[in-house]
Amino acid sequence: MNAEFFEALNMLGKERGLSPEYLIEKIKAAIVIAVKKDYEVEDENVLVEIDPLNGRFTVNLVQDVVEEVENPHTQLSLEQAHAIRKTYQVGQRVVTPLKTKEFGRIAAQTAKHVIRQGIREAERSQLYSEMQSKAHEIVTAQVVRIDGEKGIVVLDMGKGEAVLPRSEQVPGEEFYEGQHVQVYVKDVLVTERGPRIIISRTSEQLVKRMFEMEVPEIFDGTVEIRAISREAGVR
Repeated sequence: MNAEFFEALNMLGKERGLSPEYLIEKIKAAIVIAVKKDYEVEDENVLVEIDPLNGRFTVNLVQDVVEEVENPHTQLSLEQAHAIRKTYQVGQRVVTPLKTKEFGRIAAQTAKHVIRQGIREAERSQLYSEMQSKAHEIVTAQVVRIDGEKGIVVLDMGKGEAVLPRSEQVPGEEFYEGQHVQVYVKDVLVTERGPRIIISRTSEQLVKRMFEMEVPEIFDGTVEIRAISREAGVR
């Protein structure tokens, strides 16, 4: 089972472009939540060890040995501890290995939810980093949808989609689905739904970047653009 678990972990990491270390931390957190819910304990009472190098995957319940039990979920009496091992003393902690199947259906669902949520967060973070690297640059995007009523054009940016509003379009310019157009990435914002890419076809910075791309002297700094005056749609 452990071999299958780590094989699935590696496949998931490669498929989503996520590091095994990140996935392991998310899985640990998910298992802790699952055990807490099923055994009514706290974080400190759950010990999860995942060692992909040696193929080890263990989940343990940790309980304190006390003279008088106040919480049977997190504590054991000395008599209970001695039933496990005679050398236990008050103040020590008993570590009991658990089987994953004992977590129960609700705990398993909780774990799956947290893992999925963690993967989504990682993908959003990864997408934001990739899009942020394109900020203040010219990007070639493909038209995927046109909403004539709202006057917006939806573009495929490669790793995500962006909306080109009417205010950022050149007057009189027409688009069609499948068309490739150049846009200037003004900014990349973080939102609850993932990165939001702000793009433009009218920004004066689009003109500047085009000049830098076409004129080597501007690109290497020999010639400096001091100011740009542009009326959208007018050369």
